[in-house]
Amino acid sequence: MKLYYSPGACSLAVHIALREADLDFEGVKVNLQTHKLANGDDYYAISPRGYVPLLEFADGSRHTEGAALLQYVADLVPEAGLLPPAGSLQRLEALGWLTYISTELHKTFSPWLWHQETAESTKTECRAKLATRFGELERVLATRDYLTGQFSVVDAYAFTVLSWARMLSIDLGAYPKLGAYLERVAARPKVREAMVAEGLIRANAA
Repeated sequence: MKLYYSPGACSLAVHIALREADLDFEGVKVNLQTHKLANGDDYYAISPRGYVPLLEFADGSRHTEGAALLQYVADLVPEAGLLPPAGSLQRLEALGWLTYISTELHKTFSPWLWHQETAESTKTECRAKLATRFGELERVLATRDYLTGQFSVVDAYAFTVLSWARMLSIDLGAYPKLGAYLERVAARPKVREAMVAEGLIRANAA
């Protein structure tokens, strides 16, 4: 299995999930500015959509869309507990969170807040919407350590997207429970492994 990723992008969530599930895979780094691989290959020839994550399997098939890939990885190793059983109300809650993160967080951060050409009025509106969502997460995390009660692919995705706040100089100081949550996820050994592998932190970082 190959994971095509870009450091710190939404592909980090799938990277974390693969490590939490103890699955063997090869990471292939993609430069999203040039859409080239390290060897110079054109990434568009691999993924016409041009974005990450992408999982490539032994049969040569290639699949995109992070929320779908997270569910697939979780179901490959159900004993890892990365998603509740299919058909359960707990599974419904987890899928609800995955959808929420995808639509209400991911697509509010990206692409709007990453591009200099985005109008300042649009950026202001996006930040206001995110503040509302941060407030909701703060209330949820006041009663539990993880979004569904125990660590799951939901948290891998939430951690990845919420980590963009720091990169974009969005202050989370008003949300101490959310801040503690991000620290809690970041401290997980497999999360640290993924971040070290992507060059986001040093191996010996405290």
